[in-house]
Amino acid sequence: MVWPIVIMGVLLATIFYMRMKARAEKDRREPDAGLAIMDFGRAFPDEAIRDIHATADEKAYFVRLHDGKAGFMAAHGTHFVCHLIEAGKVNTSNAPSGRGLTVHFADIAYLDGTYEFRSAEIAAEVSLWLLGSFNPQSDFKSLPAT
Repeated sequence: MVWPIVIMGVLLATIFYMRMKARAEKDRREPDAGLAIMDFGRAFPDEAIRDIHATADEKAYFVRLHDGKAGFMAAHGTHFVCHLIEAGKVNTSNAPSGRGLTVHFADIAYLDGTYEFRSAEIAAEVSLWLLGSFNPQSDFKSLPAT
């Protein structure tokens, strides 16, 4: 009489374990904006995020910072690679789909790629952030007035 209760208990425990394992696996595979913001804050504690846009697959995030700079985060497992974009260290062009950007990072080439967004408007806004982070400075000193 006790064996049916033990068997039912084992079956229920197995089902519960499998559901919890599947949920934990899902959480590990899917990065989110909150985790990205936390990782960026740990990497660059003096930078304040003003706005953030995720790619369509939510595997990468572009951020606009408080002082006009831009940042980038790429998901790697449960953590993010965070990068502060320096002036003149990024090249962008439109992706063939029209909803993305092809980005080349001069200082971290393994982050290069084509990043697709949910709309062309978001891609345009991110490209303006990247353009706004570029502050060209001349190596030439001005000549004295004659």
